[in-house]
Amino acid sequence: MKNLNVLENVMMGPLAHSCSLKEAETKAQNILELLGIPDKSLFLSENLSLPEKKRLEVARALATCPKVLLLDEVMAGLRPNEVDRMVSILKEINKQTGLTILLIEHAMRAVMACCHKIMVLNYGEKIAEDTPKEIAKHPEVIRSYLGQDPC
Repeated sequence: MKNLNVLENVMMGPLAHSCSLKEAETKAQNILELLGIPDKSLFLSENLSLPEKKRLEVARALATCPKVLLLDEVMAGLRPNEVDRMVSILKEINKQTGLTILLIEHAMRAVMACCHKIMVLNYGEKIAEDTPKEIAKHPEVIRSYLGQDPC
């Protein structure tokens, strides 16, 4: 919510789980640390840069204690170095929490760097599911997304 500061935004998740204000604040601060924006905790969310807003989106989602973290185009509009930073953050979240992350993303640089398994859809139909290495050379993926014969 743009009229709340960053910390208050992230505290909403723990507060929804009946945490005390102090517990919610501690959890929110830990999440902001993980996302690399603890220094922005008192900023109004509307005053954040785009990469910071994207991290806040992830922080708010994490604060709800999900069993699976679903992220839809969380890297859209980010520059390559910002995408790399978000990939590092997502890998660290997975490493520290063991949380499964389902990533819907068109930034192939991010998908290839951060995913263990990839499912490719073309017009809503699954055309491939494999490791990044195998997806990169899959003939149907190449044909569908690059418009050329892989040979």
